[in-house]
Amino acid sequence: MATDSVVDMDRLVALRHDLHRHPELGFEETRTAARVADRLGELGWKVTTGLAGTGVVGTLSNGDGPTIGVRADMDALPMTEASGRAWSSQTDGLFHGCGHDGHTTILLALAEHLAASRAFSGTIVLIFQPAEEGLGGGRVMVEEGLFDRFECEAVYGFHNMPLLPLGRAVVKAGPSMASQDTFKVTFEGKGSHAAMPHLARDAVLATAEAACALQGLIARETDPHVGAVLSVTELHAGTTHNVIPADGWLGGTVRTLDTAAREALEAGIGRVCSGVASARNAEAKIDYRRGFPVLVNDAHCAGIMRQAVVEALGGDALDDDFKPLLAAEDFAYMLEARPGAYVLLGQRDEDHTAMVHNPGYDFNDRLIPIAVRVLAALARQ
Repeated sequence: MATDSVVDMDRLVALRHDLHRHPELGFEETRTAARVADRLGELGWKVTTGLAGTGVVGTLSNGDGPTIGVRADMDALPMTEASGRAWSSQTDGLFHGCGHDGHTTILLALAEHLAASRAFSGTIVLIFQPAEEGLGGGRVMVEEGLFDRFECEAVYGFHNMPLLPLGRAVVKAGPSMASQDTFKVTFEGKGSHAAMPHLARDAVLATAEAACALQGLIARETDPHVGAVLSVTELHAGTTHNVIPADGWLGGTVRTLDTAAREALEAGIGRVCSGVASARNAEAKIDYRRGFPVLVNDAHCAGIMRQAVVEALGGDALDDDFKPLLAAEDFAYMLEARPGAYVLLGQRDEDHTAMVHNPGYDFNDRLIPIAVRVLAALARQ
């Protein structure tokens, strides 16, 4: 393809490996942001820094036409790498375990291609976002005026996907990734000696019963055709074998592809836990926190992205059997502010089988030119 002659793979792979060796957490991507800003400037892009602290935006215009945004994330995860790669993380406890080093490299490769080819009409806005991993960097960029300063008519995002073979892609209209909420429920009772349970109001029993009862919200109150998950992931109570503690707590996450189901599950957690506490003569204190919203692809923009995939990779590249993910993605905040679409790009081959957020994961460098072809086709449209 035409983009391959512009993409210097040796240099781009060296860049990706350098970013991988030096991971940075959300809102702390100072080294990564500096590399991005310097390279955009070298390529002739207008560079804006400081949005959401470490965010970087590059703009390039070529005649009349629409203004579109393309976003990549830059942050790493607080986990230890076990990939065994020669370019493994040099920082203990930090690791590019989701491929954001690859995403940053892809967007810089696209910047190079577009600066050289000028194969688009209008304005391209490249958004290098901090803090995607649970910290809501996308929300902060929007709140700090991203789309007021850069008036994108549409915005597009992408992510590598180890569940898809290299060269395949998924993009569909409608809900494509889930909302992400968290909850913590504390049960307060009365402690006692374990040999005298009648003197207690058992918070341990209430906590355990609520952990089981909450599953009924999915099994019996949520439409089975709606994508929804409620997972209790933490149970905490007590310090020793002969004391019934005065309190205990459980925590977990709620993921949905449906806004009404999200609201019903939030209300249901309060109702169920309060009811269990009342039955056990205890009290429930409920802390429910909303995180990322549902990621919804605009139908028109999804169609444009699908055309780009077909143009770049061929008609067989689209996998329409791939189901929406109940993982969450803070690009959803940008799609609440502007129409757009999010594409998953396959990266699995014989050397890259680990899922993201796995200690053995590594981004597949072979995806770089593939992704640039797709995004360059998007820019041409």
